[in-house]
Amino acid sequence: MSTPPQKRVYPKLPVWIVEDHHEVVQHIYRAIGSKHIPMKDIKMVHLDSHPDLLIPVNMPADTVYDKETLLSELSIENWIMPMVYAGHISHVAWLHPYWAQQIKEGEHSMCVGRDSSTTTIRVTSRDDYFLSDALYVPLDQLENPKKLHLDVIRVDPANCLQKKKDKNGQSGAKIPKAAVKEDCDVLFKKDTPCTSSSQPLDGSTASGDVIDTVMKADVGSTSYITDKLLAVIEQTDPFILDIDLDFFSCKNPFKEMFTQEEYDLLQELYSFSRPPQDPTEEELSDCVERRTHQLEDLEAAFADLVEDDGQETVERLAANPRMKSLIRLVHSLKNRTQSPDYEMVHQAGLTCDFSELPHHISSEEEIQQMITAVQLFLEALPKPTIVTISRSSLDEYCPAEQVDSIQNSVLDILESLFGCLDVHREYESISSESTSQTP
Repeated sequence: MSTPPQKRVYPKLPVWIVEDHHEVVQHIYRAIGSKHIPMKDIKMVHLDSHPDLLIPVNMPADTVYDKETLLSELSIENWIMPMVYAGHISHVAWLHPYWAQQIKEGEHSMCVGRDSSTTTIRVTSRDDYFLSDALYVPLDQLENPKKLHLDVIRVDPANCLQKKKDKNGQSGAKIPKAAVKEDCDVLFKKDTPCTSSSQPLDGSTASGDVIDTVMKADVGSTSYITDKLLAVIEQTDPFILDIDLDFFSCKNPFKEMFTQEEYDLLQELYSFSRPPQDPTEEELSDCVERRTHQLEDLEAAFADLVEDDGQETVERLAANPRMKSLIRLVHSLKNRTQSPDYEMVHQAGLTCDFSELPHHISSEEEIQQMITAVQLFLEALPKPTIVTISRSSLDEYCPAEQVDSIQNSVLDILESLFGCLDVHREYESISSESTSQTP
């Protein structure tokens, strides 16, 4: 009778810090290769103001079996799902701050597979987040489907930091765990609207006022978060703790690139028309087809504008009834800059579908309250196998003036909870390479 292989354990908890979030994938793959985390059924706790659960729209599904090509195809919003399709990740807990709610609160179960008609990766979830990117297909259209369990869990700030700071003269990250827990367990902000909805495993909204009311009572609290996480992560489970520093303070960088009028025009052009409530498969198919054509038309239009943004081109494009806002948008952009970056305009437009990107620049007190909240629920979890951290500061999702202090606070709580860390600041080597190449 053979004994199961011993689980490999790092001497110190490795913490990989990168700039752009998709750069963590290579470090996750390295941990898989060294057998510190398993090849399949990996669980990930993902703290972020954004779900990062989109899919590279035109990437062939089989790209996941060519690591180097895959890494070159990934971006900050779509790095998780290819690992799901590859069979590595099976559970994701997306922990989001109260200001970010792109996917409905609760439990979702979906399949991620190869679309038999396009050979790209697609998903069976009917949530607006996926429908608005035209990523939905029915299960019978998927080849090699992989199950993904997704828990969407709101985190509210712990409302006790200032009290402890006044008493102890130290930051929340340095407060002894027992002292923090004593004052913070039930002191959470209740002044933000609760948008939770309990969801059954098929990803559809659950009915039943009793369940919904019970969930709303303490959504965002430490007990709510730990109950959700410990239902998935057992004490002996290897898991990835993944943190985007924009979880603590988040900008929508596109808001500073455009005037309010331009942003409103982008929302008109890219607005997503939802299917009816409780849609049939035919209605879902129509919704996805309509959205696909809309996004393809917009991509083609802005590609044309890159080549020629003269009046004749703009008027030709605006002849499409869905493009009538284009004339005003182009005129406004050209009044402000001689050569608008139309590729960037299109990328900004893609974020203007059913909701805006989160935008909440936190005060120092708010940041520390969120740091304390994270410390409280991490205290209840087993030690992660690996920690990945994204700074997200160069693209301005995390304010550049706050990112270093947030990072230091996060490292402080990780060290206080899990002991010595093996910290790899990968963003520094990339920055050094860029500097050395500057003429």
